[in-house]
Amino acid sequence: MKRFVLVAMLLLVVGGLKLPFEDRLATEHRSAHFGAVRFNLDMREKLGQLGFVAALSGFRALVADVLFIQAHAAWEDTQWGRVLLLFRQACLLQPRSVLFWDMAAWHMAWNASAAALEDPNQPRQALRIKAQREYFAIGKELLERGIQNNPDKPQLYESLARLYKDKYNDHLRASENYAKAAALPGAPSYDKRFAAYELSYVDGREKDAYEMLHNLYDMGSQERLPTLIARLKATEDKLDIPPEQRIPDPNPLPR
Repeated sequence: MKRFVLVAMLLLVVGGLKLPFEDRLATEHRSAHFGAVRFNLDMREKLGQLGFVAALSGFRALVADVLFIQAHAAWEDTQWGRVLLLFRQACLLQPRSVLFWDMAAWHMAWNASAAALEDPNQPRQALRIKAQREYFAIGKELLERGIQNNPDKPQLYESLARLYKDKYNDHLRASENYAKAAALPGAPSYDKRFAAYELSYVDGREKDAYEMLHNLYDMGSQERLPTLIARLKATEDKLDIPPEQRIPDPNPLPR
């Protein structure tokens, strides 16, 4: 009985000493978004036995890199189902790798979708278009999941914006995602410009786009790029801005 009491007291003391450390460690993990990796049966099924064991034994990064290389080889052989499977596994193991999510989405929304549209084994155009759109959706889902795991990184917002622009012709969503990227630390300056450019194509948002474009124009000559001037002038025309309030024509190039 005395031994049991001593062991219980020791456990209570050790537990009390560990609590502050574990709380601090949990806070750091949450801030780094490490909670995205959950080693459960669902992950076991998605990774397979070898990948799951490697993940548990601390070789996640190494296994993810191998899967990434295998996915590239599968892409060269145009094995789109295998490309997707391997990239999903790599992203599961390394959810904080922006490159993995970005490359996975690019292969699906751009490469696989183009192959589906030109598939010589499918004579019906409607089914080819359907398959193409399914790959667009897979690419979008991968980027959205990547953003959930990396909300502090601008790159995936940029990629999602490009997907909305190039594949869905959705300039509003493209503008919103460029704006989200621009608001993050370390975002390149062009994100703010691209958000304004895309908004200028949205019917009914001309006033907002005009304000954004003019604010950039007023920042100085470094922002007065040909595309910005062209979009600003197009927006002036849509809003019927009086001539005296319009920006001047750019200086003609010397001959």
